[in-house]
Amino acid sequence: MPPPPIRRIVVDAPHVPVAPPEPLEAAVRARPRLATDAVERMRVEDLTIAYGPKVAVNGVTLPVHQGEVLALIGPSGCGKTTLLRSLNRLVELTPGAGRGGKIVLDGDDVDVIEVTDLRRRVSMVFQQPNPFPMSIFDNVAYALREQGSKRVKRSELMAPVRSALERAGLWDEVGDDLDRPALRMSGGQQQRLCIARALAANPEVLLLDEPCSALDPRSTAIIEELILQLREELAVVIVTHNLQQAYRIGDRVAFMYLGELVEYGLAADVFERPEHTRTAEYVSGAFG
Repeated sequence: MPPPPIRRIVVDAPHVPVAPPEPLEAAVRARPRLATDAVERMRVEDLTIAYGPKVAVNGVTLPVHQGEVLALIGPSGCGKTTLLRSLNRLVELTPGAGRGGKIVLDGDDVDVIEVTDLRRRVSMVFQQPNPFPMSIFDNVAYALREQGSKRVKRSELMAPVRSALERAGLWDEVGDDLDRPALRMSGGQQQRLCIARALAANPEVLLLDEPCSALDPRSTAIIEELILQLREELAVVIVTHNLQQAYRIGDRVAFMYLGELVEYGLAADVFERPEHTRTAEYVSGAFG
């Protein structure tokens, strides 16, 4: 068979090469240094979670600090998502789940905090975007209406809805079309809308369960930039399988394996100077 014809593309202007992105290491070094007196918002102490006879998390002790992103990494099935879901007691919704140890929020045991209030203060965004089948405005306003004892007028909700959308980096894109159905938004916009919905309740801790796994690289970059901005005002805990993402946005990293916490420390230390062989093998890609 003859070779396919050569297709020539004519351009009106000479090609201008795009400048390469800033090296990852330089971007990490450019971050502000962590405060040595960072406020501890949450702590798990000797946390053990089991589903029937199967232990998913085994004796983990871990702090969560204000103004930091804590990245939980490890292979599939290592317990990191179970640990994340335990922070606002979502694990309790799984039949047969049992928990030992202690989880503390601002010095209070989470078991003595009313669960609805706990999930407002420790809010979660899931792996798949899950906007409600309603308008953009009503998705964000839902969290605000749930906190009130009476029906609040739309005009009274506009300011906090706008604030939440601005904090999630969405207002400039959707501010003039708030009545658009949320399900017609792009995947990246839907995930940021879910973050805005979580932020509307003014949480102290934001939990993110692989929030970029279903997104394209551009949407992922937008979400990562958003996370770095949000850490200035609250504590962020993210589960990710993407080691580069953990390195880019994690201030501290916790590596879990078979339900146990193997290593915890500054991101640069865990990735560049790991103390444990298992950690070194995982971050180098020897297994995953």
